[in-house]
Amino acid sequence: MHVTALSPSREAIGSVTIASEQPADVVQREALLDRAMGPMRKRKSSEKLRRGRKPSEGLAFSARDPEGRLIGTVRLWDVSVGDCRAPALLLGPLAVDPALKSAGLGTALMNHAIAEARRLGHGAILLVGDAPYYARFGFSAEKTDALAMPGPYEKDRFLALELIEGWLDGTKGVLKASGRKIVRSGASRRAMAA
Repeated sequence: MHVTALSPSREAIGSVTIASEQPADVVQREALLDRAMGPMRKRKSSEKLRRGRKPSEGLAFSARDPEGRLIGTVRLWDVSVGDCRAPALLLGPLAVDPALKSAGLGTALMNHAIAEARRLGHGAILLVGDAPYYARFGFSAEKTDALAMPGPYEKDRFLALELIEGWLDGTKGVLKASGRKIVRSGASRRAMAA
């Protein structure tokens, strides 16, 4: 699909627009993730690093069709990497409406997210995913040998992309969440407990 940049925070792919995620996207995003990834998505090790946190500032994106329906999403999260606490990003989830698979929207979302992370000065992006798919963006397991996720995962699917060459050199240990915490009001906490 042809991609035309509209501004640093927006892209158009044909008649699809990628823009910064808005608070109103939450319900549609969760429904899309359920359709695209199923109910087991919340049990993944990556989810443990995202739970109770906000995405990295300026690195959560939504794709919408001309009618305004949410058809794709990608978010990046702040993590610290290993014993040296090097800051990095954790990608995920990347999801596209199942009816639009193989239309190039996932590629457009990935390219947009990587470009924005690079523009904002981040050093590396990590993820757990399909190695052949993510290799096209430069991800590999080469820099993750001495790193680990905080729960079960498949080692050959733990991948990294350095945005700044050498950023992950010498890092080892388990990834830890380091992003902004979600702050809930007392009323929100009481409602959740009920």
